[in-house]
Amino acid sequence: KLLFMGSELAQRREWDHDGSLDWHLLEHSPHAGIQRLVRDLNRLYRETPALYQVDFDPDGFEWIDWEDRDSSVFSWLRRDHDGNIVVCVTNFTPVIRYDYRIGVPSAGVYTEAINTDSSEYSRGNHCNAGSIDAENCESNGRPYSLKLTVPPLATLILRRTA
Repeated sequence: KLLFMGSELAQRREWDHDGSLDWHLLEHSPHAGIQRLVRDLNRLYRETPALYQVDFDPDGFEWIDWEDRDSSVFSWLRRDHDGNIVVCVTNFTPVIRYDYRIGVPSAGVYTEAINTDSSEYSRGNHCNAGSIDAENCESNGRPYSLKLTVPPLATLILRRTA
């Protein structure tokens, strides 16, 4: 929720109140990609109550897995007042995690709302074909699971549809 001036375009130097932002950096694909990512994250945040509605209540957040030291992947759920969820997965390594299984609480189709590795953001585009069906296979103490491609140094945010 806090973004310092210039971060939205991956400015390399600290912002200086005596000058303007380095808008010329948007001529370069990686900087324009960061700007598109910030735009899309802001849009997703506004459109997805599970990301903000129950911020100050333990019912709004639940770890899926915070102990996977070997893969350096964290996964968690966010919930809104109506019980709608989003699944968040972050890979903190430069290694792609293929067939990475995480548990989810319910069946359904989980659609990538954000994949920070998307070519849209000038990244490698290791995606999950847009959506994944939850399998009736227990994982992380949950009755269903998703088998994901988790891109390197990236975050996935998935929304469940019935």
